[in-house]
Amino acid sequence: MEESATDKTLTDKTPRWTPLASPVVDLLKKRFPDSVTVAEERTNWPTVRVKIEALLEIFTFLKDDPALDFDYLTNMSGVDYPERSPRFDLVYHFVSLKLKHVLAVKVGVGDKEAAPSLTSLWKSANWNEREIFDLLGIQFSNHPDLRRILLPDQWKGHPLRKDYVLAEEDKFPGD
Repeated sequence: MEESATDKTLTDKTPRWTPLASPVVDLLKKRFPDSVTVAEERTNWPTVRVKIEALLEIFTFLKDDPALDFDYLTNMSGVDYPERSPRFDLVYHFVSLKLKHVLAVKVGVGDKEAAPSLTSLWKSANWNEREIFDLLGIQFSNHPDLRRILLPDQWKGHPLRKDYVLAEEDKFPGD
């Protein structure tokens, strides 16, 4: 079996993660020093922020390197920060079921910018990306079927954007 570049970094005796320290975070910062811009320590999962330009390269590494083996994308979410640039964050939560480590990755996405689709790496990205597109309007390049998933096709706007105004005809009685 071919030895991974990270075999010497992560061993069976290495603690897989704690909220404040992670050999996975250290490895990513070392391997992608220009693309992993911040490691955040105020979350329950080890978390890194990456540049959107390097997203596919880093995520392919997370999945394909045998010492990392992030085989499960558990969740994707989008967060709207209308006063900030870039306006949105995409937040990805990964698990290695085999190696029992976890990682959260955040990436900033501009209002008119498209994030690369992860459907070629993790099938679970498909509906997560469609939901984010539907509710926040974030585009995903190379997505196989990017269309609304929760709201009707004729719905105007994206209701999880903080500047969204509910149209009068869409309000429930008593609102």
